[in-house]
Amino acid sequence: MPLYKTIIHNSTTQILVWEITESLEELLGQVVLKEKTQLRLNKMKSEMHQRAFLSVRMLLKEAGYTDFELHYDEFGKPYFLDGKHVSITHSHHFSAIIISDETVGIDIEMQREKIIRIADKFVNENELNRLKSFDLQDYIKKLTVKWGAKEAIFKIRNEKGISFKDHIQVNPFEIRDKKTIAILEIENIKQQFSVHFEEFGGFALVYAFEK
Repeated sequence: MPLYKTIIHNSTTQILVWEITESLEELLGQVVLKEKTQLRLNKMKSEMHQRAFLSVRMLLKEAGYTDFELHYDEFGKPYFLDGKHVSITHSHHFSAIIISDETVGIDIEMQREKIIRIADKFVNENELNRLKSFDLQDYIKKLTVKWGAKEAIFKIRNEKGISFKDHIQVNPFEIRDKKTIAILEIENIKQQFSVHFEEFGGFALVYAFEK
């Protein structure tokens, strides 16, 4: 399937979303991979993971890049040499990338009741009690956005030792707001992030910028 969704956040930031419906063979026929990428692909045991990995390369092509222009630092964070910032995510049959002049992180998550079982691992008790006052679907959606926001911020900082529960707090929001603020506070660091989110097809797409 072609590109599922394009979001123009501002003049220097775009988000591209792919719905992964192609077979592995179809995707392989449409992208050219450098040797390092091909070796990484060959080591993947899950075909779904392989297809998601290749769909990201399709998104790069849509954005005017090739696999040869995408690099990873020693911590596994992707980057381009042209100075543009990039972040990558995939979940089930969706993948997405964000490309910006600003430092960014992105995450996509399926909205599932399963997230309730792990909520106390990434949300503190006071916030959890507040969220529980909402109806079940709103509760699930807000938990999913909070997880996505923390994942996006973690991708930006890319540092060991960050606790989603203890170090990253997301301000209260309504789903209709489509945005909120989050704060990372760890050791001598206190940093604010603007968080934006969208829903589609039972998924939440969340992306964050350093403020």
